[in-house]
Amino acid sequence: MIKHDEGYIKFNIKWEEKAFDLSLYDFQNLNTCHDKLYNIGLIGAYPNLIGFGNISIRATGNKFIISGSATGNIKQLSEKDYSLVTKYDIDENLIHCEGLTKASSESLSHAAVYESNPEIKAVIHIHHLEMWEKYIHNLPTTNKNAEFGTPEIADEMKKLVIQNSGILIMGGHQEGIISYGKSINEAEEIILTYFNKI
Repeated sequence: MIKHDEGYIKFNIKWEEKAFDLSLYDFQNLNTCHDKLYNIGLIGAYPNLIGFGNISIRATGNKFIISGSATGNIKQLSEKDYSLVTKYDIDENLIHCEGLTKASSESLSHAAVYESNPEIKAVIHIHHLEMWEKYIHNLPTTNKNAEFGTPEIADEMKKLVIQNSGILIMGGHQEGIISYGKSINEAEEIILTYFNKI
């Protein structure tokens, strides 16, 4: 049975509700990717309106800009729908962010990917049951006991990113798949390559 609990924040969050500097260039790159994935159903919402999917790009150091919590069901995002993760502690399950929306419930997973490799500049998290069923254990797959939005899934992902495949299947998060790359375009291309094989 599919658990549609995406969108509920499991981590501890310290949110400073204020606008941050999101450049037009970054905003356009994020939204171009978001719109494409939304239009083919890799980001969106279930019938109960619980949203799924999120995207991020590295800012400076391990800071990153990520689509906000519960934005999966928004067709076209505005600047206020993004959040800047300023710091985090995976072991403490803690995220610090600022923006006019709270950071996504998958922020710790994105953080783990960025921390694993400084060359990674973008992370995409999508949902697609058929892809998930086809590629689970055929591509790098996290332990099924590691749930999304937890330190356990973040630790699993840090181990698997070292394989540098550009894609991870979330074994304990049915439908969940993550891609990453040196740019948002590369991360998008990886996810679409596997999607187009379905």
